[in-house]
Amino acid sequence: MTEFDVIQQTNIFQSKDTLKVQLQELGIRVGDSIIVHSSLSKMGWIAGAEQAVIEALMESITEKGTIVMPSQSATNSEPSYWALPPVPEPWHQSIRDSMPAYDPHLSSLRGMGKIAECFLRHPSTVRSMHPAHSFMAWGLNAKEWMNSHPIESSFGLTSPLGKMFQHDMKILLIGVDYDSCTALHLSEYLANAQNTSPQGAAMLIEGKRQWVTFDMLNVDSDRFLEIGNSFEKAYSEHVHYGTLGQAITKVIAMKPLIEYGTIWLNDHAKTPEE
Repeated sequence: MTEFDVIQQTNIFQSKDTLKVQLQELGIRVGDSIIVHSSLSKMGWIAGAEQAVIEALMESITEKGTIVMPSQSATNSEPSYWALPPVPEPWHQSIRDSMPAYDPHLSSLRGMGKIAECFLRHPSTVRSMHPAHSFMAWGLNAKEWMNSHPIESSFGLTSPLGKMFQHDMKILLIGVDYDSCTALHLSEYLANAQNTSPQGAAMLIEGKRQWVTFDMLNVDSDRFLEIGNSFEKAYSEHVHYGTLGQAITKVIAMKPLIEYGTIWLNDHAKTPEE
């Protein structure tokens, strides 16, 4: 879709100030801690585009609160698993030998969207050190939550996500749905099924680039939409609906969702054939 198409489909003028009003209507307040998943294209034309969205969030939360976004860089991973797209098998070892080491300032995001890419560029944003499943944060708890990210626990209780679980977090789904909700991976870590696979990534170890191998829990977002829809039916009081820009937006209490997701996964365990 071209920018002209977006303008034609935008009903009213939108700016940072109109977004701040909408955030208030969604229940976002000074001092809140939020994890944001977003689609800029669903929001319509906004003066300032992704920069306006970031500034609206920061000015609404202020440094008394914390903004978090996933900053995954899936290209720094075991190449034999790559499927979208795959690479030729003879390249696999060469990729392991030559992939640049993860750098929180240089490693690109993959599939996170323009708003997340803009957030990463802010000088006060802090990014965690996981080579594939990093998070980034700004505000009161940014350094504390991002300062440790165990390589084998990308979404577990000792990860930034696990630290957020101990706080009164809100999840913002802006123009996206539960299948984009990274927080539900913590439910997978807390559920009974614990299947792992060998993984790998290029990292700096004592100042030298190395290809590091490790075991990681198999995660799968395919059922997140079903979990989220079931949660809304059971606990609608934990979900606030509205719009940000023109995007359908949900604000969800994180802790109840994760707890529900854990129970749901245990009650709907996959069979070996699945």
